[in-house]
Amino acid sequence: MKQSILIIFLFVFGFSKLEAKEEHLRFNLKFGFLKGGEAEMIIRDTVYNGKPAKHYHVMGQTTGLAEKLYGVYDIYETTVDAQTYLPLKTIRNVKEGNYRRYNETFFFHENDSIFSQRSGGRKVPENLVDIISVLFYFMHNQPFESLAPGDAVTYPTINADKISDINVKFLREEVVETDIGKIKSYVLSPTVEKGKVLKKADGVRFYISKEKKVPVFITFEMRVGALKAVLKSYKIDGVEQTTR
Repeated sequence: MKQSILIIFLFVFGFSKLEAKEEHLRFNLKFGFLKGGEAEMIIRDTVYNGKPAKHYHVMGQTTGLAEKLYGVYDIYETTVDAQTYLPLKTIRNVKEGNYRRYNETFFFHENDSIFSQRSGGRKVPENLVDIISVLFYFMHNQPFESLAPGDAVTYPTINADKISDINVKFLREEVVETDIGKIKSYVLSPTVEKGKVLKKADGVRFYISKEKKVPVFITFEMRVGALKAVLKSYKIDGVEQTTR
């Protein structure tokens, strides 16, 4: 379980918080029946440069034997405009074994440019999203009621200072079993770099709650087997949610 897994899973400190809801999702990462790690996503309403925004905090870490083998603790943070869902600022804080990488990127959509602390400023494609905001941007701009199985949209997406196209495809509706009960879901498949970990470029499935529009189950087809991220806890403003 390395960087590319936690990047997919894939949900900005210092900004003022609004009196609004906070969603906190926790996942177990499992190889079959074996637990290999944990992940969490925190979604909260906030303010960025005086305007309403949403902040996504996503953390993934290995546990047990996987921790001894890989030692992964990655944090990704993205702040997006509350109306457009386009990213305004991202933070990438990666710790994997002896590897360390930290970067902050600022987005200026009015002139299609970004500023990266690691690589400086440059022009970018229009409506550039990042690896965290891409799914939420899709959900905000593509009403599921208008989608048919197989419909897909391609977005320019930045990750680790590299820009590439990610194709997000709607597959079907499905009821998925989680640790908090069965949840009616939309199934999305983003194409990503196959690399050395994933078995194929479209080997990831995101199950998005029809009611809450948040990820509740994720599957990865890996070269070494199947990995699942299973929702174990979901809180809204500190109140535990359940479907049982």
